[in-house]
Amino acid sequence: MKKEIYNDQVEGRNAVLELLESGKDINKIFITKGEKHGSIHKIIKIAKENKIIIVEKEKRQMEEMASTQNYQGVIAIVPPFEYVEVEDILQEAKKREEEPFVLILDEIEDPHNLGSIIRTAETAGVHGVIIPKRRAACVNSTVNKVSAGAVQHMKIARVTNLCDTIENLKKEGLWICGTDINAGKFYYDQDLTGPIGIVIGNEGNGIGQKVKKNCDFLVEIPMKGKVTSLNASVSTGIIIYEAVKQRIK
Repeated sequence: MKKEIYNDQVEGRNAVLELLESGKDINKIFITKGEKHGSIHKIIKIAKENKIIIVEKEKRQMEEMASTQNYQGVIAIVPPFEYVEVEDILQEAKKREEEPFVLILDEIEDPHNLGSIIRTAETAGVHGVIIPKRRAACVNSTVNKVSAGAVQHMKIARVTNLCDTIENLKKEGLWICGTDINAGKFYYDQDLTGPIGIVIGNEGNGIGQKVKKNCDFLVEIPMKGKVTSLNASVSTGIIIYEAVKQRIK
């Protein structure tokens, strides 16, 4: 049987609940026949309150639709993710009456990494995430699921040229902090307060040379083991939570 193709889909109970509670558009929700226990009741209730179509399908049909094995009996069909403009991220900071706190991702290719990074950024109070249009993962159902629904609460801008975007952020008063294994300065020794954009590089190659040159300063994470690199999402968590710590003093 040919697999049906939709704009995109969000799978798993927690992810679908986050989606429903965010108020984002949902075209339709598919539920496995007989799956009427636990949080499925809440999903059905909220969906009906919002007049969202609910369709029950046999388990075999659901498995053919699902992009992962752990879809937990529920799949929501959604329109393509709506990206924002960089200006919208800066407006979010003004709305919260906070100094801009922006995360810039240079060619993060793994959607699992992107989802983890967005989840961490959302919990840390980052105002927005900027990703490039080319040679990088975009927001899809995998990213949404890994982020535990955080993409529904995070402003994400997709830009053509990261260097131009960084220059524009500088004009808006942001300091740009890059991460590099040979920076010569540890992240906890750098002032990360005030309006700031933190750049995280590609999983294998780090920050590109052009982007690196546009950073105001570079920081590194001390490495004492035989493995000399960290997963991109782990590096992001370490750096941005240092910024959080400094910003709440």
